[in-house]
Amino acid sequence: MLKITDINSGTYLLEIFAAEPFKIDAENFKDKVFPQGYYYYSGSAQKNLEQRVDRHQQDDKNIHWHIDYLTTVTTNKIKTVFLFEGAKKNFECEIIRELIENFRLRIAAKGFGNSDCKRCQTHLLYCKQRMTHSHFIARYQSIVRIMPSSSENS
Repeated sequence: MLKITDINSGTYLLEIFAAEPFKIDAENFKDKVFPQGYYYYSGSAQKNLEQRVDRHQQDDKNIHWHIDYLTTVTTNKIKTVFLFEGAKKNFECEIIRELIENFRLRIAAKGFGNSDCKRCQTHLLYCKQRMTHSHFIARYQSIVRIMPSSSENS
């Protein structure tokens, strides 16, 4: 179980590996085939960050958010969780912009995970290969905490 400081709010970035192509049952994305590779989802929790991230890592859960469709696919695994404790909600958009501009990640599906955001086309990005963590952490070293997912620890 994730242990976060007393702040218990902030932004997170999930790194999800899809071992094979997949489809999801979300209304707007039913016909889309998501390719094998790495997906990066940026989200926030203005309260209960610890519980939100723990929930994302559960295999068996009710579908509530777009990201739940990806995290319940049995061949998809959360590999890493990047935490930005205390970061405001709009920081999730800054991360998406940063990943597109400086890491050359691309939009996985327009309108995915950003229904409450007017700045971004999506909060889900894709890359065939895993993003270089050291470069990402170097850019955010004063505010990021990197954690292997619970699946990586078992």
